[in-house]
Amino acid sequence: MSLRLPVLTVLSLVAFAANSLLCRAALAQGAIDAATFTTVRLASGAIVLGAIAWYRAAGTKPRNGDWMSALALFAYALGFSYAYMQLPAATGALLLFGAVQATMIGSGLAKGERLHAWQVVGLVLACAGLVGLLLPGLTAPPLAGAMLMLLAGIAWGIYSLRGRGATSALATTAGNFLRAVPMALLASVFLVQDAHADAAGIGCAILSGALASGVGYAIWYAVLPALKATSAATLQLCVPVLAAIGGLAFLHEAPTLRLVVASIAVLGGIALVILSRPRRVAT
Repeated sequence: MSLRLPVLTVLSLVAFAANSLLCRAALAQGAIDAATFTTVRLASGAIVLGAIAWYRAAGTKPRNGDWMSALALFAYALGFSYAYMQLPAATGALLLFGAVQATMIGSGLAKGERLHAWQVVGLVLACAGLVGLLLPGLTAPPLAGAMLMLLAGIAWGIYSLRGRGATSALATTAGNFLRAVPMALLASVFLVQDAHADAAGIGCAILSGALASGVGYAIWYAVLPALKATSAATLQLCVPVLAAIGGLAFLHEAPTLRLVVASIAVLGGIALVILSRPRRVAT
């Protein structure tokens, strides 16, 4: 059995978790402001994704993407950056993932999809986990940061929904990153009074955009066709866990009991929703 698929899949998931770690590392230390981090991340991601898409298209300029999707991408990236000024990496990743999945499940329900009994249990469990995480208390995350991350997750969920059915996911992502750059530049102009950055902050933003986002998405879209839809969705449950491990190992963030319980509830609940989907019977 070839190791290529599992190795590339793990690399892509690690890259997604690395976004949380790089953003938190840069912003927690004040090495860069959130708006500049967002601009550098999107610009470096656009360059790498555009180059990969151009190479795969044999030199043809990618013309995919649209402005509304780019706006959702920009809203996600900016909210993500500002949220990580206050949130630990693991908490932010869990809130982001929960909001993304809630948005996508909610969209399905609005279109007439129906949940089966175990899916309802899973959804209630996941929502209870998020509510429990945000309840007031000594170990509760800052409310402003939590709300920003939830909004970022909703924006990413909308972006993901708009991207369904794209003929070329990689080229579409490259086009949307490119369109989001001028939005980020405009935000940086409006927030110029807070602008500051050192080499470490710029480096984290470039790594987040070029490697964790650009290369990470490229690898994910390369392995996605070989994964079943349920497998792909389930594998993404690993991202908040990897972010928590990385936060513990590299950022010295100690997980609280509240976060552990909330993580079990949210990730376990979403797993129930995903794995309890009825399988189509071939005819």
